[in-house]
Amino acid sequence: MDDSERFDLDAYLERVGWEGGRRADLATLRGVHLAHALSLPFENLEPLAGTAPSLAPGDLMAKLVRGRRGGYCYEHNTLLRLALEGLGLTVTGLAGRVVLGAESVESRPRTHMMLRVTVPGDPRSYLADVGFGAKGALLAPVALVTGEEFEGAGRRHRFVHLPHGGPLELWALQAYDREAGDWVSQYAFTLEPFAAPDFEVFNWHVGTNPRSPFTRRLYLQRTTPERHLALDGALLVDTRADGTVSEHRLTDEAAARRVVEEEFGIAVPKGLTLLG
Repeated sequence: MDDSERFDLDAYLERVGWEGGRRADLATLRGVHLAHALSLPFENLEPLAGTAPSLAPGDLMAKLVRGRRGGYCYEHNTLLRLALEGLGLTVTGLAGRVVLGAESVESRPRTHMMLRVTVPGDPRSYLADVGFGAKGALLAPVALVTGEEFEGAGRRHRFVHLPHGGPLELWALQAYDREAGDWVSQYAFTLEPFAAPDFEVFNWHVGTNPRSPFTRRLYLQRTTPERHLALDGALLVDTRADGTVSEHRLTDEAAARRVVEEEFGIAVPKGLTLLG
């Protein structure tokens, strides 16, 4: 394999700022997951330009690790999977339906990628996901059990089972919305494993279909310990750790490019128009 096609664990861990241990244990899983979530932004610049981003290890390294770029769920979680497997953890791909804002649980296709992680010696398995572009996203992996609440880096989550017509249990990840004072489902999934070719198809569909939201408007997210920034089209939403929310609408291309470069830390490709 050519060096350009390889995944480089050392370079990845340096990029996300993880200086902890490299043991195949829960502490490492939690630490690397959080470091990734707070270091690499969510963005859809390739789909906005009409192409699906590459999921090849070398291309992910060039874009997210060595370049000032981010990505969406397939890129983030493929990269995290490579890292976790390099650390000795067992990882399975899962696919879910985004139900946040949906009319019903089954009104959208399975297009979101997540990871099921097994830690040696631990009877539980864990859901890891660093690619969900929303305030309710996981910052820390959570055990795949119902009847418990999990708090990770200031966010609260739980799992519930939802009724549906299939033979497998349908899990829903819920996040606690402080403004609404209630639990809100983010996405729903079964534990059926999905392989790399499945995600290649999903990636092509989401990244090129003219009806996909990611091909129609700019959509960026960045999380730090102090704030969560979201840019949806021209609307910039800044949610602080104390729950304070401010909104600002960008009025021109130059302002949008400056915000994306400076606030999100993303190098905008030459010739790309952000505000269509």
